Amino acid sequence: MLAHAAQSSTPSERPPSKLARRLYISHFLSTWNSRVFEFGAVLYLASIYPGTLLPMSVYALSRGVAAILLAPAVGNYIDTGNRLQVVRVSIGPVLQRIVVAASCVIFYLLAIGQPILSEIDNTLLVALALLACVEKLSSIMNLSLCIDSSSHAMNAQMRRIDLICKLVGPLAIDLVDGVSTKIAILFNLGMNICSVVVEYFSIARVYYEVPELQQPKTKAALDKPSTESDQHNGVARLWHYCHRITHKALGDFTSYFRHPVFLPSFSGAFLYLTVLSFAGQMVTWLLSTGYDSTQVGIARTLAVTFEVLATWIAPWLMGRIGTTRAGLWLANWQIASLVAGISIFWMFPNQPLISASGLVGGTILSRVGLRGFDLCVQILVQEGVEAENRGNFSSIEAAWQNAFEIGSYISTIVFSRPDQFGWPALISIIAVGIAGILYTVFARMQRGHSIHVPKWIAAPGILKQTRERCLERISSASNI
Repeated sequence: MLAHAAQSSTPSERPPSKLARRLYISHFLSTWNSRVFEFGAVLYLASIYPGTLLPMSVYALSRGVAAILLAPAVGNYIDTGNRLQVVRVSIGPVLQRIVVAASCVIFYLLAIGQPILSEIDNTLLVALALLACVEKLSSIMNLSLCIDSSSHAMNAQMRRIDLICKLVGPLAIDLVDGVSTKIAILFNLGMNICSVVVEYFSIARVYYEVPELQQPKTKAALDKPSTESDQHNGVARLWHYCHRITHKALGDFTSYFRHPVFLPSFSGAFLYLTVLSFAGQMVTWLLSTGYDSTQVGIARTLAVTFEVLATWIAPWLMGRIGTTRAGLWLANWQIASLVAGISIFWMFPNQPLISASGLVGGTILSRVGLRGFDLCVQILVQEGVEAENRGNFSSIEAAWQNAFEIGSYISTIVFSRPDQFGWPALISIIAVGIAGILYTVFARMQRGHSIHVPKWIAAPGILKQTRERCLERISSASNI
């Protein structure tokens, strides 16, 4: 929204470069703080609750459930609320910064381990989960505001900023946490407070200098009450709203499952059912096996580097063999890497560092297949879904992604001990295998075959000659 409006401003009215710079600065600070806190929270919980994956899983589960249940309400608020108010609420001190600061304070109280706080330990953990829900929704709001598909250049720059923050932010907080978890929490808190003023006024300047952002919004006709009496009847209005939303959701789900590109989309969503992603569960487990936070940060940085490499490999591969075949190759690469990693993991059960390193290596290599496959799926969906249905299709796809991600959190809640991590890892690889099978079915439906036979083999003359030679050799062998 903001990116598109800033991009559409004319040079005679204002310098676009200055507007873009302010928007990039605000987005960088917001994304940086979000990435640092998101990964820092994992390290803090692993330090405060050693020897169990349960607190981390509950914390992450809360964020995922909030994203599924409340994201539509956030979208409605963005569509109908005053733009400046929405932006300031999402990235300014009104909401996200206060939430992160409050979370850091609670983390610090838990980290210092005062006996008087032990009685309210569970209460503080619940408070952290609730704050995580608010922070997640605020992050969704910020991304929705700053990215618009019609602003290609600005959207690409936003993605680069996201990638830089994803690559460097976790490594930075890892290095500080390697010195002391308490110092890392205070460092996180200090960055959050210091950046808020710059974020707040940068985005406000963009708002005031772009007249398009100040135009009032109008609600869609569907959002208005159906009758005049409904305006005075809260129950009737709520019933009407729920009925309309439910009916629309059922229609969207039906359309999604009947769409020709349902299989690649659903297989991509299935990949979210994984704990092998250097997210909270895997990081917490690695710290329990003997890895320190710096080593975890280096491994995560290598994984992100391979993800970046996939953004060059996948387009090159698609240009050579086509999008559908490229997706098949990359899916197989991911499966093979993870199978190799978990094989090493199971081969050395009594040597935790070696077994963990095998799984880490397989996971790092699999990121090329994961991100490349994801890019192929995105292109298939963009080309296969009609323009007027892309919003509905994408929302259902996102719902499945969040649902499978919640499944990964449930797996580490059920198997919460670090020595049980092999089972969530096995579930993750099975999910990746199912995703590969679904995509293979789609590829066969599209191309008529699963394995591409080279032309020099498939040529009738070559096949005939090869068959005759094989028969001659068999006959000679039998005579001997």
